[in-house]
Amino acid sequence: MVQDKAKAENASPADGAELEAEIAYLAKRHRVSPAIIREIIRRAGSSERGAVERELQKGKARR
Repeated sequence: MVQDKAKAENASPADGAELEAEIAYLAKRHRVSPAIIREIIRRAGSSERGAVERELQKGKARR
């Protein structure tokens, strides 16, 4: 967990802007809130689009 915080602190503002744009895109595409996408990224440990979409589909299948 300490490594994740260090990596997040070392991220440049441009990376943060790109990540926020990706979060907004996924949230709009899947009609969920950006907070849900951020939580999926946090739990999965990856901000890769495919991994996030797989986790999102798993969650939707549980409902």
